[in-house]
Amino acid sequence: MIKYLDLSKEVKEALDNNKPVVALESTIISHGMPYPQNVETALKVEEIIRSKGAIPATIGIIGGRLKAGLTNEEIDYMGKTKGIAKVSRRDIPFIVSNKKDGATTVASTMIIAAMAGIKVFATGGIGGVHRGAETTMDISADLEELAMTNVAVVCAGAKSILDIGLTLEYLETKGVPVLGYKTDELPAFYTIKSGFKVDFNMDSPKSIADLIHTKWSLSLDGGVLITNPIPKEFSMDEALIEKVISDAVIEASKLGVKGKETTPFLLSKIKEITKGDSLDSNIQLVYNNARLAAEVAVELTKLDA
Repeated sequence: MIKYLDLSKEVKEALDNNKPVVALESTIISHGMPYPQNVETALKVEEIIRSKGAIPATIGIIGGRLKAGLTNEEIDYMGKTKGIAKVSRRDIPFIVSNKKDGATTVASTMIIAAMAGIKVFATGGIGGVHRGAETTMDISADLEELAMTNVAVVCAGAKSILDIGLTLEYLETKGVPVLGYKTDELPAFYTIKSGFKVDFNMDSPKSIADLIHTKWSLSLDGGVLITNPIPKEFSMDEALIEKVISDAVIEASKLGVKGKETTPFLLSKIKEITKGDSLDSNIQLVYNNARLAAEVAVELTKLDA
């Protein structure tokens, strides 16, 4: 397994010496926003993690090599190169065996992080059960990965384009704890409120790290979902976002947009209708999640010492 994996010198040194490391995905670089804003955002996220005392490990696939700890040059390459595949669990063997490039989703980032020994991962929002999934069976592989892979994921909740109620039901069935950082209510990516409760309200990075450490010490495999509300000043109007999403879902259905193309389509529509405000909110929530993930990683390494 490890023969396909390259760790940067910095990430390897950190892991060998029980220093805190935070994994980051690369789909947000290759598929999330235009160049050079995507690269600038990725480097800023890494800077935030370092400022909190942890080492960033941006994950991607280049030339068939699984990489944990992309260099600045590799991040730039991922950001400006057209046609890089969006890679989830099922795609990894094809991309690796054919020596192709791939941008990792939540699921594939978790897989590669676990291979490397990285326990905390910061992202924007997770995938989940899509609206209408009772007929389409459109359910993100992120949820299955959370069920079985020992990585704690810090996010701004489930993307509001999803059926949040069904997403939470799925996570409950799979035994994935859904934590809220200083909140009883699950955040919905662009907004602080969703109308749905988290399992446990956690008041500090230390309490979150304690729970993660205890879960895995009990041999209860699978991830932990840590939901971190977008800062209030960047939160968007709930009624506006809901209307935009409902209209975009209808349009996607009419155009036959399905599977992994659904999320980029819907997010693009939201950006278009909100005149870019949604992209600004997206960037800020990622920064906010990076801060919390680094703080949790720092606390977790103390418990693993």
